[in-house]
Amino acid sequence: MHVTLVNFFKKTVPGHIFRGKRRLVKPVSKRSMETLTREYERQEHIMLLLRHPYLTLEQSSGHAKELQKREKLVAKWTTEQTLSKMKPHVTIEERLNQLKIKEAWD
Repeated sequence: MHVTLVNFFKKTVPGHIFRGKRRLVKPVSKRSMETLTREYERQEHIMLLLRHPYLTLEQSSGHAKELQKREKLVAKWTTEQTLSKMKPHVTIEERLNQLKIKEAWD
């Protein structure tokens, strides 16, 4: 009974708690601010690494030639190989060819 009375007189937000005109806004805590600053520092560090790459353009120009990744990818998608996996084209005439018994009306 006591729990029911507490829940009955409890003031809550109508509808969805975190959306709308009468939403419940969480107070900003010190922990959430620290988490946010850590996240911003991490993103800034990542952007710094992306702005200043480890290799120069001259060093990174031919590093994948010996791996031959491009040639392997092109060989994988040759027309013969893809056509062998696909079913052959079928026309309507080939589908309805079984209906031809005799053509006496010609």
